[in-house]
Amino acid sequence: MSGGGTGGHIFPAIAIAQEIQKRFPETEFLFIGAQNKMEMEKVPQAGFKIEGLNIAGFDRGNKLKNISLPYKVISSLLKVKNIIKQFKPDFAIGTGGFASAPALYVASNLGVKTFIQEQNSLPGKSNQFLAKKAQAVFTAYPKMESFFEKSQTFFLGNPVRETIVNDLIDSKTAKEKLGLNPQILTILSVGGSLGSRTINNAWKDNLEKLKGTGFQLIWQTGKTDYEKIVVSCQLSVDGKTDNQQPTTDNQITIKEFISDMALHYSAADVIVSRAGAIAISELAIAKKPLILVPLPTAAEDHQTKNALTLVEKNAAKMVKDTEMKDKFWPTLMEICENENLRKTMSENLEDFAKPNATQEIVDEILKIINN
Repeated sequence: MSGGGTGGHIFPAIAIAQEIQKRFPETEFLFIGAQNKMEMEKVPQAGFKIEGLNIAGFDRGNKLKNISLPYKVISSLLKVKNIIKQFKPDFAIGTGGFASAPALYVASNLGVKTFIQEQNSLPGKSNQFLAKKAQAVFTAYPKMESFFEKSQTFFLGNPVRETIVNDLIDSKTAKEKLGLNPQILTILSVGGSLGSRTINNAWKDNLEKLKGTGFQLIWQTGKTDYEKIVVSCQLSVDGKTDNQQPTTDNQITIKEFISDMALHYSAADVIVSRAGAIAISELAIAKKPLILVPLPTAAEDHQTKNALTLVEKNAAKMVKDTEMKDKFWPTLMEICENENLRKTMSENLEDFAKPNATQEIVDEILKIINN
């Protein structure tokens, strides 16, 4: 297994491995990651062994940093070759990230069957190259035949956390569990564990307007901005647990981090989020109207491409970072004040909801290697 750099690459790889392990408990797994990246911590936490490569991507911002890149690539290819010859895998799965390219390239050259799981609607160049020798490519978006061979491409969705699939409940019960008024429209704003400053600033700019609407807001700020926001919004803080609920007029709930995402997705009537691939896959399963704010610095602007795929199907609205001051509030009100639009958006998300993605990916892998 190889995938890393971000949670969007790591967690699908772990989910696939766990599904295989469920079916075949005696399976031996070996992950290949990049040294000093988050997979070196997250993979062992999930109970799997990992080897690290001294590999990095091409730095477009500082070309001088790329001087050592050829050495890193060659040394990584040699290390992977030794690892694969010793481990002798039956097949290899790549989910993207720096280490995935040398791992799958060497595996395929050594005659190992390879599979790719592509999370985004705009695949990276590495995956497009590796797909030429892969047995199958599993995508999270339809109509990916312009990037991959049609006969080897399977639109099965992204593996997501089992809790998202299994723990969603009705909105009224979820609101009551969170101490919210079940009769009032509720907005959930999420920006990832570190948070999104763009989204946070949009809420700060529009806080007084929000109070005027009477709508409820659950605002996950992320670690970076949390304390400043609580102070600037003059909210009370009752300790620093996930259950804290500093509020203004019982209308605004601010949290640094949300661990029980299924409960919060369930409570929401409208969700504001970045447009990462795994986030979108989870949100599609929750089937709640979305405003997506793509991260502009994401590689090859893939978050914008992810968002546009949903926008084209009227399953989401998109507001770019540069347009937040002018368009965020009107777009939010367009959704919040139109129940028919919310219903239509929820129904259109059905096309992107793939709650059984992990199981179906493993089904296809087993079918192919057993043929």
